Amino acid sequence: MAESEVPTVLVGKKPLMNYVFACLTTLQGGANQLLIKARGRAISRAVDVVQVLQRRFYKDLKIADIKLGTQELTGPNNQPVSVSTIEILLKR
Repeated sequence: MAESEVPTVLVGKKPLMNYVFACLTTLQGGANQLLIKARGRAISRAVDVVQVLQRRFYKDLKIADIKLGTQELTGPNNQPVSVSTIEILLKR
């Protein structure tokens, strides 16, 4: 399966369980892989989503890959701002 075909959940500001349920829905739909992406302050929430999935719902869920990076965004007054990013690839 190419990386572009891997189902993706983008983690943002919503409550933690919203993202957990989105992941559960994807995994129960037959997906064997799941990509969780987040940036900035949402990175810690993305890590929490993975922990909840592994501890409560899928004991066999493994972290296949973690990619860290930085994105250049335009902040206030058109100044460039660097924002950290994370991509966590999960496999069953």
